[in-house]
Amino acid sequence: MSITPVTVLRDVRPWGGERSDLHIADGVITAVVPHDPAADGAARDSDGSTAGGMVASAPGVVDGGGLLALPGLVNAHAHVDKSWWGKPWVSYGGEPGTQGRIAHERAHRDELGIPGVDVTLAVLRESVRTGTTAVRSHVDVDLGVGLRGIEVVRAAVAALGGAVHAEIVAFPQDGVLRRPGVLDLLDQAAAAGAEHIGGLDPASIDRDPVGQLDGLFAIAERHGVGIDVHLHDGGELGAFQIELMIDRTLRTGLQGKVNVAHGFAVGQLAGTRQADLVAAMGDAGITMTTVAPIGAAPLPLHALRAAGVAVGLGTDGIRDLWSPYGTGDLLTLTTQLARLSGFRRDEDLVTAARIASADAARFVGRATHDLVVGAPADVVLVDAQNVPDAVVRAPRRALVIAAGRVVARDGEVLV
Repeated sequence: MSITPVTVLRDVRPWGGERSDLHIADGVITAVVPHDPAADGAARDSDGSTAGGMVASAPGVVDGGGLLALPGLVNAHAHVDKSWWGKPWVSYGGEPGTQGRIAHERAHRDELGIPGVDVTLAVLRESVRTGTTAVRSHVDVDLGVGLRGIEVVRAAVAALGGAVHAEIVAFPQDGVLRRPGVLDLLDQAAAAGAEHIGGLDPASIDRDPVGQLDGLFAIAERHGVGIDVHLHDGGELGAFQIELMIDRTLRTGLQGKVNVAHGFAVGQLAGTRQADLVAAMGDAGITMTTVAPIGAAPLPLHALRAAGVAVGLGTDGIRDLWSPYGTGDLLTLTTQLARLSGFRRDEDLVTAARIASADAARFVGRATHDLVVGAPADVVLVDAQNVPDAVVRAPRRALVIAAGRVVARDGEVLV
């Protein structure tokens, strides 16, 4: 269906503040002004609908009805190429542990058409429906699939016509050095436009942390791309590998371009050992992403942010061959992050919302991702008293705007 670009989003409460009007041009917020109740009228939407209680007085002018406005949600750690969302139920049959799940996925992905544009498009549409407008997705690059997964994800994103912005991490899910030829594939992916290259447990998977990281950093230097390493190894083994990344980041000048995903070790360390590692990460400009896993030691979010370590939130896999869990709903995951972190105070709940949205701009290559002038016009409206209320309830998304277009309304995806 044809969707009229939004020129004014009237009567919304950005971050729960005063009722305001957002002016939009070419997919960017150009002004945020106080809402004038005297200008309210009982007009209808340009397509005749009044879904969610929102109406429009003219084509492109949408009335938010005083709803709470948040920036579009940012999924900073996803695997949108792996999902079987929309297909008949797939019973999990893998062995325990990372290696068992890798083997199970490799054995069964082809029969499910993974990676495929249709399944990737299905999970992206579900993410858009619940308010996600930007994604950093790890996409498998290995000897079996080559670079095809990246092509699939790019095609699915393009099919949504701007409803979601995506950056790609070329991800060596099956290991790097232990699979000769994978480093070459990562190099090719970086040369072909992947924004980041990934790594996976340099010690426990490749059994050569120095070798894996040296290979990744060489590619990143050569092509100017970022590095995003899955690090499940805990305790001192995990901390040692983070220290190796810190050293290489400083030596190569890649500050601000290196991310540690999961990083369970950081939450497991105690006292000065944790504080010293966090401070060193901040000095090197290393970031972290978490999927708020149940049962893992929570990351010290306040300490990380105070040290300048940006933290992003992501869904990880969504209903895939690793696990049947996951819905793509990042606001619900924000609730989980807040609970696991022991957040109760209003300011902490707002921090959780910022981690899932505005503060994650850098994870998707944006200078700004907020409800401010100059930011992409990505907005989510919810019926909530304030941001803490939105975080603890994760209410239905009444309206989702991406790049200045309404892409979802009252649970219905329009693209």
